[in-house]
Amino acid sequence: MMASNVSRDVSQDQSSVVQTCKPWYAFATVAAGRFVRFASRVTKHGGSALPGKVVEKIDPGFLTRTLGQLPLGVVLVSGTNGKTTTTRMVASMLSDLGLKVFTNPTGSNFVRGVVSALLTEVTLGGKLDADIAVLELDEAYAVHFVKQVKPRYALLLNVMRDQLDRFGEIDTTAKLLSHVAAATTGTVVLNREDPRIAALAAKAPAGTTVRYFGLADDLRHYFPSDDDMATTVSVEGAAGPFPSARTPLSPRSELRGASTGTAELPADVTLTAVGDHKATFQMDGQGYATDVKLEGVYNLYNAAAALAVVRAVMQDNAAASKATAAANACAVSADELIAAVSRVTPAFGRGEVIDVNGSPVELLLVKNPMGFRLSLASFDPANADTMIAINDEYADGRDMSWLWDVDFTSLRASGVAMVSGVRAWDMALRLGYDQVPVADTNTDLEQAVTAFVNANPGTRKHIYCTYTAMLKTRAVLGRITEVRDAGVGK
Repeated sequence: MMASNVSRDVSQDQSSVVQTCKPWYAFATVAAGRFVRFASRVTKHGGSALPGKVVEKIDPGFLTRTLGQLPLGVVLVSGTNGKTTTTRMVASMLSDLGLKVFTNPTGSNFVRGVVSALLTEVTLGGKLDADIAVLELDEAYAVHFVKQVKPRYALLLNVMRDQLDRFGEIDTTAKLLSHVAAATTGTVVLNREDPRIAALAAKAPAGTTVRYFGLADDLRHYFPSDDDMATTVSVEGAAGPFPSARTPLSPRSELRGASTGTAELPADVTLTAVGDHKATFQMDGQGYATDVKLEGVYNLYNAAAALAVVRAVMQDNAAASKATAAANACAVSADELIAAVSRVTPAFGRGEVIDVNGSPVELLLVKNPMGFRLSLASFDPANADTMIAINDEYADGRDMSWLWDVDFTSLRASGVAMVSGVRAWDMALRLGYDQVPVADTNTDLEQAVTAFVNANPGTRKHIYCTYTAMLKTRAVLGRITEVRDAGVGK
């Protein structure tokens, strides 16, 4: 690992800083925000984003001024699936490669959440000790963010049906992300295999570089685009369940993701093979195999995305710093990049493993058909107990009709030990249509989690849960066993 040595001469593009007037009372902004945070914790009212909301009101230019200090600018990560995990990967890798990184904690992917996170890191005078920011932004709030701060780098992952009550059709989500591509001043990194994302190359402004990450031909079957998704109520999973990521994959013809019309685009990083905690990435025509700590096939593809944007950051700034001492800090080899990705650990709730009385309990966030299908593909239900917890709070999305687009037939043999959450009975009904036996249904999530994890000590357990159900599940587990902090990068 190399020490951070980024030259302050490597300044952020002037075009990436939206000019705002600094109020005379700006010296008190951080103190005011921290006081609000303290008061909200004492009174247990307002939530973690309240300080950001207050600062946005009293000093609208705080976000722009603070992030405008960063010599290497901002990396913005957005898309339907994988934002949190990929943001963690990018931040961890850049830190591992010697940069000082500011990132927003999980769950703070609204603009005011970023402001709240900044309040915990800056000095009272507003100084942020970092070289670069890596920020996860919700698809809709990313539009508001780029009006204040133009990212130097953008990583746009995918577009899937998610929270239909908020976004409507997926073309609407793609349009939201097009604003991010259009605002990026340095490099836009796009998913070659998602046609709606790949098409955003046309939105990149003149002078902005476009790069892609992608999949080898024989892996495209396992990462269908939204257009490739088909309900399995009628299909009946004719070819059997998805193979586990713990064993080598083989083609599965009924998923039609291989034909996206974008295969001819050159990928800067390509995922070419996956196995049990192993992956092979191709860069510049050469394959690099590595062990990984990440869980799930989908996270290996997220790793390809992270590699592509990290590679862009380090290459661009090596070139910009060529005549300075910072060149040694920014110029890294492919082997160093691969070593950095091999050390990344899962973000909380995304393949995170928590030990409970000798049982490894894996928390698996699910929030749309693609994510749920890939999670089921990655975690073999054999010799494991399965629980599904579905809530429909605002953060989950209120419309749960997407559950009918998930193939649950891989759970027929093992069954589901527990179904819980606000929409437990809806989930149990859905499983019934796929002839998946359910041992118990309990809408009281605390009772359900406690009973589930304490049954069959020593048996591996999988808990598939929506976002608020995952937070509640972690809280329950925290009263039973040690659960680490939820912050990205911790």
